[in-house]
Amino acid sequence: MHQSSLDGFAAPHPTDRLFFAVMPPAEVAERIALLAAETRGQLGLRGRPRPTGHLHVTLHHLGDFAGVPRQRVDDACTAAAGVALPSFEARFDRVGSFVGRAGKHPFVLLGSEGASALAGLHADLGARLAAAGLARPERVFVPHVTLLYDTLKIAPRPVEPMGWAVREFLLIHSLLGRTEYRVLGRWALRAGPS
Repeated sequence: MHQSSLDGFAAPHPTDRLFFAVMPPAEVAERIALLAAETRGQLGLRGRPRPTGHLHVTLHHLGDFAGVPRQRVDDACTAAAGVALPSFEARFDRVGSFVGRAGKHPFVLLGSEGASALAGLHADLGARLAAAGLARPERVFVPHVTLLYDTLKIAPRPVEPMGWAVREFLLIHSLLGRTEYRVLGRWALRAGPS
């Protein structure tokens, strides 16, 4: 049994994050990284761009932990295995900032009007996680790829559309503070529309 505190002592500092995501193929991630670098310069942003291999769309955040909770991982994998949706095209056509902590606003690539398929995957997976007792309070789902964090807030503006065929989603273990991602599971979406 996992205990959050011991006789009044604070819980251990989180070292591990678990989340479900879709990731672009390498060639698209390179294009997104180039867009991040170009817009950073054009808009006078100073934040460091996210590593190319970390660019993703978060579907569901499962939590931050001190160590990897195996039972939570197993339950999440079982829930994810029930998703049976077709593959789809994810499209993005704007950049802008979200409100974040003071001095650390996410500057993101935003999904286009065609992002409804991402919302569908988010909803289906979310229902399965809720049925498994893994639901967490969430904000409204806004499909996006975080490019960097900055002190400036940028209003949404159009960029050249880009996207990729989403054929799978992943369960990712992020080692907090170490800029390292480990894939714990991947689930293929069905080929072609239903």
